[in-house]
Amino acid sequence: MTSRQAKLQEDTYFRVMRILQENPDLTQRELAEKLGISVGGLNYCLKALMEKGLVKMKNFATSKNKFGYVYVLTPTGMAEKAAITHRFLERKMEEYNALKVEIEALKSEVRDDMTGKKLQKG
Repeated sequence: MTSRQAKLQEDTYFRVMRILQENPDLTQRELAEKLGISVGGLNYCLKALMEKGLVKMKNFATSKNKFGYVYVLTPTGMAEKAAITHRFLERKMEEYNALKVEIEALKSEVRDDMTGKKLQKG
C-alpha cells in the first residue's frame, strides 16, 4: 500500500500539473498562492516534476512572467497526469463512499438517541 506521504506528494503533483496545463505562464508565486503552499515548497515540487521529465520550462517572450518563461507539461507529463487523475479520482470516490457510510451511521445514531429521549420523557 502506498504511504500517506506518497499519496500527498502525488496529490500535490496532480494539482500542480492540473493548474499548469490551464495556466502555463503563472509565476511561481502565483502558482504557490493558488495551491496554498510556500514558494519554496512549490520550487521543490517543480524541480522534482522537471527531473522526472513531466514538466519543462520554456522561454516565451510573450509570457506575463517577468523572466519570460512558462512551465509546460511534456507528453510524458500529460500521460502521467492522466494516470494520476485516475488514481486521485478513485481515492476520492473511496473517501466519498466511506464518508457516506459514516454519515448514515451518525444519522441512525442521532435518530436512536432522539427516540430514546422521547421514550424517557413519556
